[in-house]
Amino acid sequence: MKLAFNTWVYSSFPVWVPAYPLEEVIKRIARIGYDGIEIGAASPHAYPEYLNKERRREIRQILDDNGLALSSMLPAPGGGPGFNVASANPLERAGAIDQYKQVAELCAEWGGKTLLYVAGWQVYGTSREQAWAWSREALSEIADFARPLGITVAVEPTSSDSNLVDDCDDLIAMLAQVDRPNVKAMFDTFHTLYRSEVPTDYVHRLGRDLTHIHLADVNREPPGSGVVDYRSLLDALKSEGFDGYLTMEIGFNRRNVEPDDMARRAHDYIRSLLA
Repeated sequence: MKLAFNTWVYSSFPVWVPAYPLEEVIKRIARIGYDGIEIGAASPHAYPEYLNKERRREIRQILDDNGLALSSMLPAPGGGPGFNVASANPLERAGAIDQYKQVAELCAEWGGKTLLYVAGWQVYGTSREQAWAWSREALSEIADFARPLGITVAVEPTSSDSNLVDDCDDLIAMLAQVDRPNVKAMFDTFHTLYRSEVPTDYVHRLGRDLTHIHLADVNREPPGSGVVDYRSLLDALKSEGFDGYLTMEIGFNRRNVEPDDMARRAHDYIRSLLA
């Protein structure tokens, strides 16, 4: 298993500060000892429409020079454009799908192989069945676009933020209905905490469909500072043959954080359990 770090806490999403240029973040994450970096597709880091060809080549070179792999990428749902794939507004759904496609292309260009998919959210006045159908259709289209690029789409339940793919049962159902070879599962320990679920249950139920994982403790604190039993989680992952990235997605929900400290504490704690 390899360790990666999500860039949100170093960026301007969803909290505006602290914020650092992407090249600075890559160098810091590499110095701490991570194997990979998960880059959020938001400004100032990697909003596709703001990156010209020269800038894209520059970032790829910086990743290579620092020996840091691109573990995965993800769009930034919410805010001005919304990017809700389950929106009642067809223009928003189309814009969200286009954004995922742009991020998939950028991910492949930078050597990544995993695109995270947030299934959207049900807006008042839209039935759950309709919102689910729109999300399923969007995921199918995105997966078909991503497959020739060598990109796997990892569906994430986001129960603390949304209301559509909310738990492990929803996740399994979405994968079965979409039925694409490059659509797999992921989960975030922070969201399992929100639902008072046991992370190891996800590991065993998802089995070989589990391709990615986010680690975070209570209040998006680094692993080891809250209530998640990470030793049991890692044992379960080993027993199921998981060999993907353990990605820290921490600290981005507030301003009063020191990103390097959080990244280092998370890295050192999980490394110690893997030793």
